[in-house]
Amino acid sequence: MEVRLIRADEKDYFNAYIAVAEKGHFLQSYEWGELKAKTGWEPLRLVAEDDGVIKGAISILKRRLPLPGKAIFYAPRGPVVDAGDWTVFDALLAFIRRIAPQHGAIFLKIDPDIPVSDRATTDYLQRAGFISGAKGENFEAVQPKFVFRLDISRDLDDVFADFASKTRYNIRLAARKGVTVVSGADKELLPAFYEILQETAARDKFLIRSYSYFDDMWELFVRGGKARLFMAEHEGKYIAGTLAFILGRKAWYLYGASGNRYRNVMPNYLLQWEMIRWAKACGCTMYDFRGVSGDLNPDNPLYGLYRFKKGFNGDFVEFIGEYDLPLSPFLCWAWNHGEPFYRSTRRRLAMLWGGRKAHS
Repeated sequence: MEVRLIRADEKDYFNAYIAVAEKGHFLQSYEWGELKAKTGWEPLRLVAEDDGVIKGAISILKRRLPLPGKAIFYAPRGPVVDAGDWTVFDALLAFIRRIAPQHGAIFLKIDPDIPVSDRATTDYLQRAGFISGAKGENFEAVQPKFVFRLDISRDLDDVFADFASKTRYNIRLAARKGVTVVSGADKELLPAFYEILQETAARDKFLIRSYSYFDDMWELFVRGGKARLFMAEHEGKYIAGTLAFILGRKAWYLYGASGNRYRNVMPNYLLQWEMIRWAKACGCTMYDFRGVSGDLNPDNPLYGLYRFKKGFNGDFVEFIGEYDLPLSPFLCWAWNHGEPFYRSTRRRLAMLWGGRKAHS
């Protein structure tokens, strides 16, 4: 088993494996590393090969810390290794430990595409020295711990028939009210989507990335056929939009936005259905609605999101969550205890600054 960093000309070689691997995920794709590189991360892509055939891979994002010469390693939804193949996992970890000192990495964070029911993997991670970084049941972690996933390997008529009756009604209602969905590689749709996303963020009080981030995302993913923007139109106006990603036979709903007006014509239901139809047409067998809260109390402010996605009758999946491998134990401990304060302070300042800008 040989583990190495890939060369710059091996993008397609790397992506081809991620696309077909059992645990492959678009967050482990070559393009995702390129996108994050534009926001201060440095991608490091490793492959484990046996006689020139990839048996496992991991795309690590390196981020420098406000500590001289120190950094963190983070592999979103990585590594991509077949379940139970500990030999490959061991080989990747050995290589990571070997290169960590030269990068100043104090820990490796992973949140793999592994369900919480897979006790063999959690037992392995503990034996390998990983520490569970369990967060809350909402969206406290970097990636959502709870998602809905829909099997679309069946005939779409059967998929639609399995939706909750209210979901089917709202999809049909949107069509009867004259809502139409446009999509494609027309970049003129992007400013309209971002405008609605800003409106959504102001209404629901969350931060969003700059327009340039979505412009880069468009160039890396949409233009290359690995993502598509869907916009709901009503009475000549764009009223909602979504962005879906695709890799191999899997599709993910990543971003959604809806305006304050015309919400009664249910554009979000029709948008989801059109994304599912697109994923099916692209040969996908799985559609991932992405995050929901694990707190299923109807009083939870996030319960509405859960109820909306549940109506499509996907499988409610809980992942094992975040695990950290200390590479410099003391600094890892110090960062894990100080980072929540650092993050909350930065968020408060960003919200304050955003509010001032909005009123300036």
